[in-house]
Amino acid sequence: MGNRYQQRRNQERSIDPDTWASGGVGSLAVQLAKWKGAYVLATASKKNKSFVQSLGADEFIDYKSVRFQDVAENVDVVLDTIGGSVQADSWSVVKQGGVLVSIVQPPDEKKAKEAGAAGKFVFIQPDAEILRKLAGLIDDGVIRPVVGAEFSLHKMANAHELSESGRARGEIVIHVGMP
Repeated sequence: MGNRYQQRRNQERSIDPDTWASGGVGSLAVQLAKWKGAYVLATASKKNKSFVQSLGADEFIDYKSVRFQDVAENVDVVLDTIGGSVQADSWSVVKQGGVLVSIVQPPDEKKAKEAGAAGKFVFIQPDAEILRKLAGLIDDGVIRPVVGAEFSLHKMANAHELSESGRARGEIVIHVGMP
């Protein structure tokens, strides 16, 4: 396994959609990173390997059989979709001058400084221009949204349970009216 990862380390750009690259955010992150020319490392469970690779991942890490921090290093951008101990472990793979971007909790400034990297917390408000750009990428076939599950509004508790389980593949859609 070492030679494969050594080859990746020498590439100019890389991104690690960190754990659950098969989920709603991760599945889009993999595609957007590839569109921007990144070499993508993606973590998910083994059962999602072919799915994640179909999204464009260059390397796949089965987080149930190997710790990502044991095989990845010198990563330019790490996307943290989990937080907690996963975020703490992610600092060990970010290269100096790289960035850890979290969507769940602000990265620890002290750990960022120790790693010689930046930590960014991203919380996006609805933005018509960004949505237009994403719609254009979808229309052009550059990215494909993946709907993993659909629920009616009265089954919202089931949707939330699936989301919290960490086992959702793609986006979870809630139908407010009749689908």
